[in-house]
Amino acid sequence: MIIQRAVVGTAGHIDHGKTRLVEALTGIDCDRWAEEKARGITIDLGFAHLHEDDLQLGFVDVPGHERFLANALAGLGGIRILLLVVSAEEGVKPQTREHLAIASLLGIPSGLVALTKVDLVEPDLAELAALEIEELLSSTPFAGAEIVPVSSATGEGIPALKTKLLALARAHAVQADPAAPARLPVDRAFLLKGLGLAVTGTLASGVIAVGDELELLPAGQRAKVRSIQVHGEGREQAFAGERTSVRLAGLELADTGRGTELATPGAFAASRTLAARITLLPDAPRALTGFQPVRVHLHTSEALGRMRPLDRPSLAPGETGIVELRLAQPLIAARGDRLVLRRPSPAATVGGGEVIDPAWPRRRGRALAAALAAFAAGPTETLLLWIGEAGAAGATAEELAGRLGGSRAVAARALTALAKDQRILEATPPNASQPRYLLPEAYRRVIRRAEKVLAEHFRRDHLSPGLAKAEAVERIFPGRSAALAEVYLSWLAAQKKIAVEGGRITSPGRRPDLSGEESALETKVLARFEAAGLTPPSPAELRDELKAKPQILDGVMRHLVDKGKLVRLGGGLMIAAGAVAGLKRDLAGTGWQRFGVPTFKDRFGLSRKWAIPLLEYLDGIGATRRVGDERLLVPSRLTKEEQP
Repeated sequence: MIIQRAVVGTAGHIDHGKTRLVEALTGIDCDRWAEEKARGITIDLGFAHLHEDDLQLGFVDVPGHERFLANALAGLGGIRILLLVVSAEEGVKPQTREHLAIASLLGIPSGLVALTKVDLVEPDLAELAALEIEELLSSTPFAGAEIVPVSSATGEGIPALKTKLLALARAHAVQADPAAPARLPVDRAFLLKGLGLAVTGTLASGVIAVGDELELLPAGQRAKVRSIQVHGEGREQAFAGERTSVRLAGLELADTGRGTELATPGAFAASRTLAARITLLPDAPRALTGFQPVRVHLHTSEALGRMRPLDRPSLAPGETGIVELRLAQPLIAARGDRLVLRRPSPAATVGGGEVIDPAWPRRRGRALAAALAAFAAGPTETLLLWIGEAGAAGATAEELAGRLGGSRAVAARALTALAKDQRILEATPPNASQPRYLLPEAYRRVIRRAEKVLAEHFRRDHLSPGLAKAEAVERIFPGRSAALAEVYLSWLAAQKKIAVEGGRITSPGRRPDLSGEESALETKVLARFEAAGLTPPSPAELRDELKAKPQILDGVMRHLVDKGKLVRLGGGLMIAAGAVAGLKRDLAGTGWQRFGVPTFKDRFGLSRKWAIPLLEYLDGIGATRRVGDERLLVPSRLTKEEQP
């Protein structure tokens, strides 16, 4: 049973024997294309594998020719062991140095050197080549790596090299985490005759199973896994660290290819702006000042863009710093992803490093300083930075996990700990499957906004009973924060920052206070309505009659409605509550069981203008029930007092 997995990447100059060495170790010829065999060089990635007890070793044979370096970079993602191949005949060559520099920038954790073709040179020449390699390695993370003399032709040193590779693989094997989101950077896509589309890649995280639905990024299309192969063997599942071939339903060949990724839906997102901590190579042609053109390589993807230093005015060759990358095409990235940076023209590797923020919003001044401080402080402060960016809308564990590049469970544990320490607040909207997290300061801003919105509303209309709830939500919780409106309203009410009264939001303890002028007008308006019975004047007629200012009169009439002294009917009509009560008593005394509009009009001396709104009001409170063109009386509701 396979429980440990590691991928070995060969690297080195053209014609130093990488492909033949892999064949000697595994028995598999990595040259797939007729052109490769005819020319004797590896043009594209080649793959092989080796099983030993519970260990599975995958090999990625990368091309050594400078013209095919982009293909090499596509294969170096997910590598755990660098197998640097140097010919004893030629020693260190330009591509040897560049491949080694790239492997250093990618953070490959371990390495070995195969000194090939030792059967073709004298021992002292092989020794000189080994010394040259030691000197080359001394200034890299691979300093002290073992150098194993081998010959693929005679088999000399192959068993020893294999033993050392297996030992390194056990020490640096990838541990599969079933809870982590699946992520398969695609390095090849092709059609299988009669079977459809298949893609291959090194599974970077998680598990893929037959029947899974995956998301193709950056397009966002969905595909279903029909079948899986790992090193040519059919499987029900593939695990992180394995070379994986997946047959898909729901996609066309043109949809995918090198540079796309298959992932758990919603777990990752494409981005055009990244922040990364990089190191410029000591032999980089110049310092980084301002924006400079760059080609970014990440997993199997590449994109042109521009980069500039963020934490200093200039980044000199050999120095490490934080940069902003603005890309012409979107890349799929997560925190911790390794990337390589190359100058577009003339092509040359200039540096590389790791992504620290895959969804970097452009910042300046204090915001930039705060972000850099968070990056320097570590993952927890970076997580708090991202939660702060989400503002009052908050962020879920799933959203943050995609940015972190880990599992939702890991993000949830970190968020729960922060909530327990009261560094963040947890809010779960109604019917939501997971909580959202926000900074306390985001909630304090909600408080200030709610108080400001209410103050402005009452300043414009001091007789208002409150702001309609729907309008309050729209004004206090703009954009995505509206999803948390119910949570916020309950928090604000519990802290007595607001009061929720029916369908209105108001300030706690607030009651409209009429001025002397308004109080006198209120008395006149109510008396006029009560005297008019079932046919009161319209607001316009009342304004002319009482010589009242429209805005003041409207406020007073609305205040009377809120107090239950006036009743609002359809069509903007109003009537005294006492007149409605009298109408209900009179209807109860008619002895009618059902009646039509004409009967109602004649009995109470009403025009259609008033009869229809009054009947619709009675329907609304349940005192009558419409059946066709007639109404049925509901005696129990006729005697019920209506609450304002």
